[in-house]
Amino acid sequence: MTHAAGLHIGLIGGIGVAATVVYYQRLTAEVARRGGAMDLTIAHTPDINVLIRNNLADRRAEQAAEYAPLIDRLKAAGCDCAAITSLGGHFCFAETAALSSLPLVSAVAPLDDFFVREGIGRIGLLGTRVVMRTKLYGQLARTEAVALEDEIEVIGQAYQEMAVAGHCTPEQRALFRDAGRRMVEESGAEAIVLGGTDLGLAFDGPDPGYKVIDALDVHVAVLADLATGRRRLEEVAART
Repeated sequence: MTHAAGLHIGLIGGIGVAATVVYYQRLTAEVARRGGAMDLTIAHTPDINVLIRNNLADRRAEQAAEYAPLIDRLKAAGCDCAAITSLGGHFCFAETAALSSLPLVSAVAPLDDFFVREGIGRIGLLGTRVVMRTKLYGQLARTEAVALEDEIEVIGQAYQEMAVAGHCTPEQRALFRDAGRRMVEESGAEAIVLGGTDLGLAFDGPDPGYKVIDALDVHVAVLADLATGRRRLEEVAART
């Protein structure tokens, strides 16, 4: 269903709760800033641990099957498109798009264009193990990505624990911020990309002293364009 003010946006939430809250806050604020009215429905993932297990084992088909009924629920609520509120949750994006009853709006696809527009040639990645290991699922065609290869397990585990808990400990905050600093100073990263939605919990304080890009904001901008009719679904969404 299409609305005069734009599209009815559907979000798959609960991956985890803190990430969903941030999406909700930033998306509604961005739509309001543009003078639009938000039409939004969120379907809550019953158990984040199922996603974690499937992600770590690279069980893409199984996780896509977990998403499919949530997307069906969003369609039944009148949504025009769906989005996964987790970059880590995008590991099975293609498999989910194949099952989805709604067009899917990726959080990963817009990033390469964004970095080019910003004049950034090399980024440092923080996020889930898979996001760091695959350098954003290999979808960066014009941007070089680096990670702390020998520390992916440690950083990934800390991220997982933070996402499940929904809050960031001082030790986790120090770990993530120091990792970002070292990628800038030692690996030549021009910016650190928060490739996990919950990482905002670790970077919501003082300026860390280097450029930080929250991938969530890039995704939210695309969704806000759709919600306010500034972009067409055909331009940005993967269809079934």
